[in-house]
Amino acid sequence: MAIQSSFKNMVLCLFSVCLICSALLAVVYAVTKEPIEIATQNKTTNSIAAVVPAFDGVPVKDSITVSDKQYMYYVVSKDGKPVGYAIESSAVGFSGPVNVMVGMTAEGVVYNTKVLSQSETPGLGAKCVKPQFADQFKEFDPAVKTLKVEKDGGDITAITASTITSRAFCVAVQTAVDVYKAISENVQSK
Repeated sequence: MAIQSSFKNMVLCLFSVCLICSALLAVVYAVTKEPIEIATQNKTTNSIAAVVPAFDGVPVKDSITVSDKQYMYYVVSKDGKPVGYAIESSAVGFSGPVNVMVGMTAEGVVYNTKVLSQSETPGLGAKCVKPQFADQFKEFDPAVKTLKVEKDGGDITAITASTITSRAFCVAVQTAVDVYKAISENVQSK
């Protein structure tokens, strides 16, 4: 004998399906939460190691507010003396935000950069992760050079047909330099 279709039966059926799906989603979340957190932490640790000078110990996470925006950064030390800072920065590119980890030496020189995430056009703006572009920022001294693309009077060669992405990358690095300056002033005032 088939169950007769009624409003009550439809509501009970829909409620049961929602309850089962919610329970399954909760189980999947509980099972994957810790591995996702570990993977995220490993990605951050690897990014920090790639953009700062050699260090010992564990990077110390901190934050600072610059121009009403909060920035996360990590201090790395060697033999108890700070040797660099890894600063998370971003700027809006052609297709969305370009998130960059910028390593600064204790002297204020950009040690290296690493793109954390970007959604730029494949084959064009997405080339910002390639060494041909990103290596221009290694050992970049903002006191001597200008952090702008050549078209804007700077020292950075833009990605062909991707000036917007190149500018965004430069803005993200410049923002990290500004954050470093605020960190230095904060450290000196203590």
